[in-house]
Amino acid sequence: MDVARTANSKRKLGRRIAIAGAVIVIALTTFGLSRLRNAAPTVERNGIVIETVRRGPMLRDVRGSGVLIPEEVRLIAIPTDGRVERVLLQAGSTVAPDTVIVELSNDQQQQSARDSEWQLRAAEAEHETLRAQLDNERLDHQAAAAHARADFKQAQLRADADAELARQGLAAHITSEMSKTAADELEQRVSIEQERLRVSEHAQESRLAATRAQVEQRRAMYELQQARVNALRVRAGIAGVLQQADVQTGQRVTAGTTIARVARPDRLKAEIRIAETMAKDIKVGQPATVDTRNGVVAAHVARIDPAVREGTVTVDLSIDGALPSGARPDLSVDAIIELNRIPDAVYVARPGSAPENATGTIFKVTGNSDGAEKVKVVFGRASATTIEIRSGLIPGDQVIVSDSSAWDRSDHIRIQ
Repeated sequence: MDVARTANSKRKLGRRIAIAGAVIVIALTTFGLSRLRNAAPTVERNGIVIETVRRGPMLRDVRGSGVLIPEEVRLIAIPTDGRVERVLLQAGSTVAPDTVIVELSNDQQQQSARDSEWQLRAAEAEHETLRAQLDNERLDHQAAAAHARADFKQAQLRADADAELARQGLAAHITSEMSKTAADELEQRVSIEQERLRVSEHAQESRLAATRAQVEQRRAMYELQQARVNALRVRAGIAGVLQQADVQTGQRVTAGTTIARVARPDRLKAEIRIAETMAKDIKVGQPATVDTRNGVVAAHVARIDPAVREGTVTVDLSIDGALPSGARPDLSVDAIIELNRIPDAVYVARPGSAPENATGTIFKVTGNSDGAEKVKVVFGRASATTIEIRSGLIPGDQVIVSDSSAWDRSDHIRIQ
């Protein structure tokens, strides 16, 4: 019986040792696995873009796309209501300033023009009648003044003669005094008639000025009504190309309606949309190039829209050189605006996720080129295609600049 108890005790001890050993093995295995790195993902070499960090002059620029638009555009509106009688030209037609695009009709406007013409003629006739009447009055006053001067001259001669006779004793003294009194009276009459003539001429000018103003008022109204009638024949106003004529025969249009648009195709500018994050350093006058797909032309920044629309800023570029053949309004173009040049910088082709003037990460290719490791980099100033490296990389390092978001959780990747 004692031997049996010893055997059972040994078996129990062996099981305990085996269990303890298994626990130790499992713990060591778990600890070892926890110390291992995650398996590095593998990428194809032809599926990534690898660029070399460089040192030297760095051009900062921004890129955008847009369209060519005319610099000079004329919107044509009519000054009065009307009915479209004929549409003479369609979009795309070449026009001169006096080319008629659309003919309208308005019977009421034409009648108003005729009425204003007759009112002008009546005012002119009234003015001429008054002028003739005032001329007759002026002649009457001049005749009266002349008659008074003649009477005064005669009375003065008589008074002088009577005074001489009275001095010689051949005539009574009272006769001489009466002649002198009559001459003085006629002299005053001459002064009165001269004053009456002056006042009459001044009054005539005032009356004529009133009727003349009425004539000018009637003439201005007639010219206005006639201009409205002439405007029923809608003209281009400038030399260029008719871009649109949005009316049809028989259509009624109201005053102020824009019915046509004319643009000069030889004077175009580029309207470019730039991402708002890249537009902060753009200034008026900066040089640029515009790619029309048929050629590249030099340009410069002419205007920067102060508003942001749908995450972009609109920038107008004035074309400096001659446009290539085929350039026309609404043609899609690409543009590059040169911000400035950094004479000496460490830079690399800009990854899509590289933040400007901030810290980020990038995969640097290891020495044997079969792998890459994630490194922290301080980025500096950026452009559309390049970005400055302030720390974390040195010239000659090779980095992956294509999209690496799929490996954000990995510190290493394998390249094959």
